[in-house]
Amino acid sequence: MAELQIKTGQLKAIRVARKIGRPKLAKQVGITERQLAKIEKSETAKLSRNAVSRLSAALQISSMTLTGEFPVVESDLHAIEKPKCTTGCCS
Repeated sequence: MAELQIKTGQLKAIRVARKIGRPKLAKQVGITERQLAKIEKSETAKLSRNAVSRLSAALQISSMTLTGEFPVVESDLHAIEKPKCTTGCCS
């Protein structure tokens, strides 16, 4: 299985800016909170392509942003808006 090296500083900065707690992100990605903390504390981390894909999907960013191929842009550092109800049941 191919592994990708990610920039953990970018991961943590985006997670914090998007106001996603470590427990919630870990659960969405399918890892333990302890594993996520260990990843964030290291300077770089090698993760499976699948894990990087799950992280980027949960954070709603490109995988290439996590690997450092794309820079972190201003829009990456905003909280994710919760989807609004489109059925009208919540109005």
